Amino acid sequence: MSGPDKPKVIGEEWSDERVKSYLDLTPWDRNINADYFVLSRAYEAMRAEDFERFIAFFIEANRDLNAEDERGNTILDRVAQHRRSVDYARALQNAGAKRKAAAGT
Repeated sequence: MSGPDKPKVIGEEWSDERVKSYLDLTPWDRNINADYFVLSRAYEAMRAEDFERFIAFFIEANRDLNAEDERGNTILDRVAQHRRSVDYARALQNAGAKRKAAAGT
């Protein structure tokens, strides 16, 4: 969060350790798929290039790139809905992520 007392940080470098630390996140609700939760949090927090690095670590850790949320959507379904997330969607697709929801729903 930025504001007058906390300036916005632009161009901050993320180390591999910081990127990998998202693998350790756990959902607060046991009904939430842990892999989807981690992907979602990384998508929300990281720049596209850091997210792409994260995906490589995620796959290396044998995590499920096509994990679903409580409505049956994959992270690619979610990312594909956002016009400014083309680079994130491309990184997911290049890593083998699939859309589960029908296009346009």
